[in-house]
Amino acid sequence: MLFKATFPYLFPTDKYPLQNLDWEKRKKKKDNSQSPENMSDSDGGCCRCCCSFIFTLGLTALFMWLSLRTSNPKCSVENFYLPSLDTTLKNPNDTLNLTLKLENTNKDKGIKYDAVKVTVSDSQNRNHVVANVSVPEFYQGHKKKAKKIGTGTANSTVASQVASHNGTRVFWVDLSTSVKFKIMFWYTKRHKIRVGANVAVNATGVKFEHKGIKLKSMAPRMGSFCVVMGSLLNFLVFSLLNF
Repeated sequence: MLFKATFPYLFPTDKYPLQNLDWEKRKKKKDNSQSPENMSDSDGGCCRCCCSFIFTLGLTALFMWLSLRTSNPKCSVENFYLPSLDTTLKNPNDTLNLTLKLENTNKDKGIKYDAVKVTVSDSQNRNHVVANVSVPEFYQGHKKKAKKIGTGTANSTVASQVASHNGTRVFWVDLSTSVKFKIMFWYTKRHKIRVGANVAVNATGVKFEHKGIKLKSMAPRMGSFCVVMGSLLNFLVFSLLNF
């Protein structure tokens, strides 16, 4: 009796209605926490948490890919001159003079070029080579443009044998090099670049078009496909999250 009088809240009776009411609330709350409805809500919350984690992880991977992806430099032929085809010269020499334009379109990534090798031939199959030109290696900062002048010895015999249409001859210009991209303080591995285009030359041995001729890659581009697939994956996860 003395213990009961000392700790009356441990013995809920009609004499202590507040203690009795609190005891019933705690018992009801315990019973409700073990009900099937609450267990279902708990499982649903866990599922939503997992989906939210996957969605966040997917977005993080997408942002990382967008920030680390690189774009190859744009290459074009600005000037092209074969003196051996110049009919206005009395004593033409066997040289090839050309000017290349290389543009780094990356916003925050520099490019380190290996030696840039240019091959001029009579066709895309490179059956007969007219001349070879090499540009020494160099570094190019982000969003920078560079013009490089190259000179090589031309095979005037092969150049003159290229079919002429109204004084115009078409040569295939092939450019190949390897580049490393500088991201902050480190360089990526080497990426091979090979691009080419037809260059029409008039009767004076000069490039027919006044504008630069863009050298294009023959390899298929997969960047757009990756972006589309990544967007579809994130859309799917987002839909499941709101399901």
